[in-house]
Amino acid sequence: MKKIYALLVLSIFISNCFAQQDKKNELETYSEETLSEINAIENGLLKSLQIKGSPIQTFNILQRMDFYKVPGVSIAIVENGKIKWAKGYGYANTETGTKVDENTLFQAGSISKPIAALSVLKLFEKNRLELNKDVNFYLKGWKVPKNNLTKTKKVTLEKLLSHTAGVTVHGFPGYNQTEELPEIIDILNGEGKTEKIAVNTKPGLIWRYSGGGYTIMEKVVEDVSGLPFDEYMTKNILLPIGMKNSTYLQPIPKNLQNNISAAYDENGKLIEGLWNNYPEQAAAGLWTTASDLALYCIEIQDIIQGKKDGILTRKTIEKMLTKHKNDWGLGPSLQNHKESLIFGHEGKNAGFTNNMRAYAYEGKAFIIMTNADNGGELLLEIENAIYKHCNWSINQTETIEIIKLSDTNLKKYTGKYEFKEEGLIIEVQFKENHLFIDNTPIGDLNLLPITNTKFIDIESATVIEFLVDNKVKGFIVDNNFKLVKIQ
Repeated sequence: MKKIYALLVLSIFISNCFAQQDKKNELETYSEETLSEINAIENGLLKSLQIKGSPIQTFNILQRMDFYKVPGVSIAIVENGKIKWAKGYGYANTETGTKVDENTLFQAGSISKPIAALSVLKLFEKNRLELNKDVNFYLKGWKVPKNNLTKTKKVTLEKLLSHTAGVTVHGFPGYNQTEELPEIIDILNGEGKTEKIAVNTKPGLIWRYSGGGYTIMEKVVEDVSGLPFDEYMTKNILLPIGMKNSTYLQPIPKNLQNNISAAYDENGKLIEGLWNNYPEQAAAGLWTTASDLALYCIEIQDIIQGKKDGILTRKTIEKMLTKHKNDWGLGPSLQNHKESLIFGHEGKNAGFTNNMRAYAYEGKAFIIMTNADNGGELLLEIENAIYKHCNWSINQTETIEIIKLSDTNLKKYTGKYEFKEEGLIIEVQFKENHLFIDNTPIGDLNLLPITNTKFIDIESATVIEFLVDNKVKGFIVDNNFKLVKIQ
């Protein structure tokens, strides 16, 4: 059965190669308006923090990719319910010289989740399962362990999809190419690289992100449908939407690797084995393209606008986009309300960092995929350029005012500080009339004063507040980590 399925997927990919060439020719005929927009975004990357009174500084995308050590980027923009443009930048593999194009596959990371959630909603529409029934009713060969917390409140699919089931295991580290992949029951039992998936908070009480919960959901889909999860997704979700360059197969077969991106660490170096594998398919196992994710966004938008033959009914999509705790739907995260509602998800696997956002009622969306651990800051700068040049309603940039402090005031903060939990010692130095910290876990920090005790590094948006009581006792980083002055 596996061989037949693999051949089916291969045939889809081969037939799609011809379609890709046609698509590429089409992309080369963008209108002057679209080409102008692409150029403006490519050369208009913006930092999220701007200094009051200073000229707004913009950057070229290739410059910032080099700065952040991100070899490859793929972008797709949706407007008026259609893909307006899609383009790749840089390299999918720096060793082979393979460049990123609009058809290059990236690991979606946690963007796998909202797409995977459609499987449950599909089975719900077919009356194969209920969203508010104890999932143990559907599970075969493994059950959610019972305890005092589950006596009165049960783990349900609705709670799993909205991260309110009280289930453990935030995310998954992946497996390199030489490691044997565990089966789904092994993962659930804690016999992979993560702890046993269980309930340790009363279901429904709080929101807590859980990749473990989506692994339980994956098992439910397999047990109810009688199909491997990747096969169910291809036949019932991906292909009906038109996502022909996407697969949940893990590991991805070699015959599907013709246009696939390698993964890079925070230093821009290839990950051993080119990428990790993720047997936790629903939570992190999707290989896809920015254009295919755009088709997912368009499908949801079209259904909301009245499409009758969509992957799901409008009633089910409205249920999917109803806010639960922490503004989370049944799969995607949610932002704003009513006509301005935005749905989406971020994605992070080893060596891949991505983001997807779509306006539910306005036919607009962006997808940005990067092949590096350092992609997060780059994503924000690209997003800021998109919001500005496409005249979208969100503004992520913030203007801050830098004040002047005397050299004497600045020098009192110099010295060595210790982060005791990690045994880390760093030194605050005075250089060229400002404070400076080098070799921190997040890079070098140039500290500019915004109050007498609070400083900011514009590049990373890191805020450091010194603790002063007659003398300097330490500082706090981003209202989180405390370091004590030791010298």
